[in-house]
Amino acid sequence: MRSGGMRARGGGRTRGGMRGWAAAVVALAIAVVPATAALAVPAGPAPAATAPAARADDLDLTTAPDAPWFGGILDWTADDARSYADRLGATPAVLGQSVRYPLSSDDVTYLDQFAQQAAQQGSLLFLTLEPSVPLGELTAADATALTDRLEVLRERYDSRALVRFAPEMNGSWTPWGQQPSAYVQAFRQVADAVHASDAGAVTVWSPAYAAGYPFGAADGLTDASGTRPIAELDTDGNGRVDADDDAYRPYYPGDEAVDWVGLSASHFGAEEDFVEGPSTEDYLGSEVVPQQEFGENVVPEEGKYLRELAGDYGYPDDSGAGRDFAAEWIDGTGKPAVIETGALYDPARDDGAGEAEIKSAWWEQVLAADVRAAHPGIGMVVWRELEREEAEADGALIDWRATGDPAIASALRADLDPATATLGPVTEVFDQERANVATAQYRDPGSPQDEQMGWIVLCAVVLLVLFLASGILGRLKPGWRYPDEDSPRDRRLDLFRGWTIVAVVITHIEIASPYSFVTINAIGAITGAEMFVLLSGLVLGMVYPMAVKRFGEMKALVSILRRAFKQYVVAIAVVVIVFALTFVPFLATDVITTFTDRGTGADGEVASGQVYDLYPNGDRLLDYPPPWYAIRDLLLLRMGPWVFNIMGLFVVLTLLVPAVVWLLRRRMWWVVLIVSWTAYVLNALYDIRVLPSMFEDVFPLLTWQVAFLNGMVIGYYRRPITRALTGRLGRVLVTIGLVAYVGSLAVLWAGHTYGVQLPGVPEGLYSSLYGSLYQRTFLQPGRLLDLALMLVVAYTFLTRVWKPVDRAFGWFYTPLGSASLYVFIVHVFFVLLVGSLPFLDRANPWQGAVVHTLVLAAIWFMVTRKVLFKVIPT
Repeated sequence: MRSGGMRARGGGRTRGGMRGWAAAVVALAIAVVPATAALAVPAGPAPAATAPAARADDLDLTTAPDAPWFGGILDWTADDARSYADRLGATPAVLGQSVRYPLSSDDVTYLDQFAQQAAQQGSLLFLTLEPSVPLGELTAADATALTDRLEVLRERYDSRALVRFAPEMNGSWTPWGQQPSAYVQAFRQVADAVHASDAGAVTVWSPAYAAGYPFGAADGLTDASGTRPIAELDTDGNGRVDADDDAYRPYYPGDEAVDWVGLSASHFGAEEDFVEGPSTEDYLGSEVVPQQEFGENVVPEEGKYLRELAGDYGYPDDSGAGRDFAAEWIDGTGKPAVIETGALYDPARDDGAGEAEIKSAWWEQVLAADVRAAHPGIGMVVWRELEREEAEADGALIDWRATGDPAIASALRADLDPATATLGPVTEVFDQERANVATAQYRDPGSPQDEQMGWIVLCAVVLLVLFLASGILGRLKPGWRYPDEDSPRDRRLDLFRGWTIVAVVITHIEIASPYSFVTINAIGAITGAEMFVLLSGLVLGMVYPMAVKRFGEMKALVSILRRAFKQYVVAIAVVVIVFALTFVPFLATDVITTFTDRGTGADGEVASGQVYDLYPNGDRLLDYPPPWYAIRDLLLLRMGPWVFNIMGLFVVLTLLVPAVVWLLRRRMWWVVLIVSWTAYVLNALYDIRVLPSMFEDVFPLLTWQVAFLNGMVIGYYRRPITRALTGRLGRVLVTIGLVAYVGSLAVLWAGHTYGVQLPGVPEGLYSSLYGSLYQRTFLQPGRLLDLALMLVVAYTFLTRVWKPVDRAFGWFYTPLGSASLYVFIVHVFFVLLVGSLPFLDRANPWQGAVVHTLVLAAIWFMVTRKVLFKVIPT
């Protein structure tokens, strides 16, 4: 191949020639490292998303596990499942939520969001129903509506729920409290519906610990929604309701209705010795009963938890019926039991023990091995992860949380021993990471690996032929050569970027057409989003140094940061606009706001048809005020359309540009390459997640930066690299490398196809190549070699045969390539538009061809007319 004028300017033993060969070393490093990395990266299939312990269908909720499931009841207005799991440092086995009952439309939404978040952790649902109407007004239809919704959630998320109806019904602080007959009837209604449904749910009967019964003003006396019948509550027949009456049995709905028993048993800051505090009001015909003092920041006494279970703590005397809850209801019924618990801490008080001391002392008792040995029926412990005002503490704001302080949370995690607590996941995990990972399947045709490898080999052979043909054409038709080598704007790159972004648009508009057949099978086999990323880095490696030279490092830094900020703002705007469009009736926004598993991802055929919501907390943005976790998910780009998820990657990579160019300007390219490839290998070995954004699951930052940063190095040293590789020795080495790589693939393909076992080639090697070296999401070494192959061939071909290619295709591809980021952003709405067409037969290739053509023509028109160029980055 001729090097033309470049050779004349850089030939001989001049300093420029030496720089050219130094650049050749850079190019060699970039070319060789992918092959070397293949030795460092263990072969095998791409890592899969977190797998659950078992399908929920296989989960037995009628017996207690070997160690109780552990989790928390959250304040869902300010907290979320993922944050709780992060604070806990582990996956909770169970998550708790309260909803009003009967379910209103808002409650259905809250329940759905709760189930979705729990499914993302693989956690059981501990669902508390709080009656919003008098117990006597609840109907069987209300219960059926509840279980119908639970069936939907089981079908959608594999959810399993423990339904706790109107807990602490023996207390004076709930509207449904102390109404035994009405309560039992309402509970049985719910139980009948639960047991008749296919929701896989179980019922929970859960009174409050009875010390202080029948309670009263000190505990928050609330007007009951119905009559509190003294005759039913007076179990000892003395004509009044007092501490000697059975505080549990009148409320028990019966063995057939109850699947689990439960108890609210917490450390309320009381001393062991009975200290008389506020007395109850004289109601229910009771005597004035002295109450224990609550609300002190005191460490729970040793053995307090077991004494509460035995009904031997907090009573003014030893008399009274049915106080031993554990003996009668946990051990006596043989039913599994759930304990709702927590340890009171008043942060406003400056006296008493510290928070960590109080809470750790309590959970150590709750999780103690002797508790499990004494009461093996305890199958679940849910900690109250709440801050709320408590009447027992004179209305003080009490912090019950065990994970509010990182140090305390860490201590709790250390004490969650497998022998005394079971963590999650318990049900199948439908987490956001899994949803995001699933979206990578749009680039996977789902054909057998041998067939996919066949497309790779075919494309590699075609590229080699084009490379060799371009050399011949360059000699025969020197006038076709690219004429503007000295121009700061390289139109070859614009045309190539245009070709790449068009392939992205076609692939994302998921309809059958000749275009999509080529882009998915042929183009997608050999390259994809990684080329888009590499070219972006290459262009910035060319352009940004010129800005530094022209305006200085500070002004150039401000400019690139402004560009990154604009990208980020536009990314947020697109996410919000798409979410807003979900409320437009005729738009099928689910084509981009959800993703349907094709069964070709990490979870295989078993996940086929599973629909993933890519806006998991989107609806919470409509709350007033919206909870912080929903705002956080938006700001961190944890939600958004799947066709747009790579945008977050570009924002982060753009922020790296100033530092990289600073190093390159000081000839420290080797630092950039060492850091880049080290990060790539480490991520391949250890799967390191840097950011919580959704792009990390499809385009892992530490992996995909390798295309961008190496592209920047190539762009910065473009001229000397080109001079070196188009010289005589460079041409020979490049040709030998390409022929060796493509020839090896072709030989392996031929041996596999025709059943010839090649000497020295392990049996089955060809069939394992795709899974071990060519996975797209993780940019495995084979994929990077194809990236280099495609870049070299495209650049060589466009250089030698530029004029006819430009005349034929430049008018279309070059404008799109020069505004490729703009095209990527606006194509989101074209994907939505096409997905909303009701008349379109998406399997008809001719209709698909027309639609693809019209979309591409519309985008080209917008680019050439610079529609919204002042708003949307290009």
